[in-house]
Amino acid sequence: MYRSISLIPVLLLQACSLTPGMEMETNSPLSHIEVPTMKDGKLVKEKAKIIPITADLIIEREHSKQQGINTLPTDNVPTTAYKIGPHDRLQITVWEHPELNDPGSEKIDPELAGKTVQDDGTLYYPYVGDVPVGGKTAAEARQLLTEGLSKYFKDVKVDVRVLSFQSHRAAVVGQVEHPGVLSMNETPLTIAEAISRAGGVNEEADTTNVTLARDGKLYKIDVLKLYEKGGADQNLLLKDGDVLNIPDRRDNKVFMMGEVNKQQALQIGNGQRMTLSQALAEAYGLDFNSSRPGEIYVIRPGEMKPEIFQLDAESPDALILADQFPLQAHDTVFVGTAGVTQWSRVLNQILPSSFTSVMSRAAFMGM
Repeated sequence: MYRSISLIPVLLLQACSLTPGMEMETNSPLSHIEVPTMKDGKLVKEKAKIIPITADLIIEREHSKQQGINTLPTDNVPTTAYKIGPHDRLQITVWEHPELNDPGSEKIDPELAGKTVQDDGTLYYPYVGDVPVGGKTAAEARQLLTEGLSKYFKDVKVDVRVLSFQSHRAAVVGQVEHPGVLSMNETPLTIAEAISRAGGVNEEADTTNVTLARDGKLYKIDVLKLYEKGGADQNLLLKDGDVLNIPDRRDNKVFMMGEVNKQQALQIGNGQRMTLSQALAEAYGLDFNSSRPGEIYVIRPGEMKPEIFQLDAESPDALILADQFPLQAHDTVFVGTAGVTQWSRVLNQILPSSFTSVMSRAAFMGM
């Protein structure tokens, strides 16, 4: 009886080894997955392409980064003067003709003073009628009014200035103290000035990944470089309709998964660089009892163009490559499981229940 029972685990092992689909997996666990990819404007599924992490790949990516994938806009030449637009309020003064000026003079409510430019860019003025001041400077608007009034008055002296700047605006949103819309005036509005007028960034701001939305395009701005290294190329002039977004650095995390000694989410510091080797060190390295060093993956979601990179840690240059491969926010580092470990886990799930079932049957039969 005892001799028969002692053979049960061996028989189970043999049976499991012959079960279809239970052989040890030698292929990459990510080689057969499909990822959503944007192609020809449509979202389709494609088989994941695994890109080996090599010295050539690192050099190519660094070169692309230096070339500037998101080239900053070059149309940042400041205008010589403010251009009047719809909803601006103008103060028009005709010297020696008080009847043409605002009633009440200085006693009028500042919110009601001046004349408002209409949506079509025109402004009505007595004797002259509708004056097309939209897109004109204050000096050009003064010239138009002088020419119109000179038909009715001699030696006309006109002064024009903008009381309220309403036509040109830019928005500053995200991690600033006072997010909102800023009006532009005669002084060109730069990124640094806009952030300052919004109360400055708060402690949760990621100043290395600021984005500027302009004319349907998105540009990446490194405000930290501007602040700490004097990167004047990052201090762009804002235009009407621009949206400056300062993101939250708490979203900048790298996820450590698989056969590492500590699965966790790692925070990328503001302006700091995290490499693959640093991330693995933060996770206390690989679990050498269960991991497959040849299958260290970096899964990068991208913007509808996912990428999967693979590092073979068994190669002699693996440590150098890992130290030179920079991670990005939302990357997932996944360390594959050794085939023996996968097999052992399958047995741990199947063997105890099967062995208990056989033992119960043996006891019932009086073995």
